[in-house]
Amino acid sequence: MRSVGIHIVLLSLSLGLSGTAWAQASTPQADPAIAAQLKALDYKYEVDADGDYKMTFDIDEEGRRSQLVFVRSAVDDYAGYKVREIWSPGYKASSDVFPSAVANRLLEASMTSKMGGWGKQGTAAVFIVRIPADADKDALDAAITAAFNSADQMEAELTPGKDDL
Repeated sequence: MRSVGIHIVLLSLSLGLSGTAWAQASTPQADPAIAAQLKALDYKYEVDADGDYKMTFDIDEEGRRSQLVFVRSAVDDYAGYKVREIWSPGYKASSDVFPSAVANRLLEASMTSKMGGWGKQGTAAVFIVRIPADADKDALDAAITAAFNSADQMEAELTPGKDDL
C-alpha cells in the first residue's frame, strides 16, 4: 500500500501538481466574461458551488412572484460550436418520474417556444436557452428574460397559487 502512495506523490510531482493546484483544477470556476456582462446589465447575482451565476428576478411589481435563473459558466461544444446554457426551473415533481400530463404539457410548450425548450434535471423541469458562448450582453439578456418568463408561466400554470421556484 505504501508503494502506491509513493507512486501517486511522485506522479503528482512529475506533473507539477501540488495538493493545492490539484484542488483548484477540480473546482469549477465562474466565467469572468459572464460576470462583466451581468454587471453591465445591472443584474444582482451570486456564484454557486458549480461556478454558475444564480439570480432571482421579481416577476411582478407587487413582489408576489419571483423566478430563479442560472447562467452556466461551463461551455459545451458541438461540432466546433461552443454554447452556453441559461436555466430556469418551472416545475418540481414529487418523484423522479413526471406525471404524463405534465410531461406532455412541457413537450407542447417546447414546440411553440421561440427561444429555448424544456428539459428534465432530476425531479425538476427546467427551461433551457442555449446561446453562443461568446454572445454579447444583449443576447444574454434576451436569453435570461426568455428563461425566467417561460419558467414562471409554466410554474403558474402547473402549480396554481404556488411560487416555489
